[in-house]
Amino acid sequence: MIMNEKIKASEVQVTGLEGEDLGVMRTAEALALAKKLKVDLVCTSLFSSPPPCKLIGAGAAKQEAQQARKQERAPKVKEIRLTPQIEDHDYETKKSQAERILDGGDAVLLAVSVKGKEGDRAKKLLEGLVKELAHAGRPRTGIQLSGKQAAVQLDPK
Repeated sequence: MIMNEKIKASEVQVTGLEGEDLGVMRTAEALALAKKLKVDLVCTSLFSSPPPCKLIGAGAAKQEAQQARKQERAPKVKEIRLTPQIEDHDYETKKSQAERILDGGDAVLLAVSVKGKEGDRAKKLLEGLVKELAHAGRPRTGIQLSGKQAAVQLDPK
């Protein structure tokens, strides 16, 4: 995002604080107007001539840029491994860890390692976790039992 003195074009198309069109003006004039109003002049696109710029409240431009960066970032899938014989304290720790990851905007893959005839127990464990994490995320697929593990992926809401 190009702001204030970093705008190198000689003329810019300016949009006001309320979205009104202020027309084409020299960059120096637009910067003087922005300083007078105590706002930032932000260039929205470099692909047109003259480049369109907006007057945005001070600090709001940085928040807008941070929001755009968050939306650009592809969510990662983070795996949390469990066992069917998990103790209550460990269960709560893993649940809060998954909650934190989902709140951060990333997906969680809950995987339970299965040995022998523990498949039903692993499935019940995952069903309980999915139910308890329903407020933070929703399952992408159902619980999948395959070979040595049972797994489910939760996507953030």
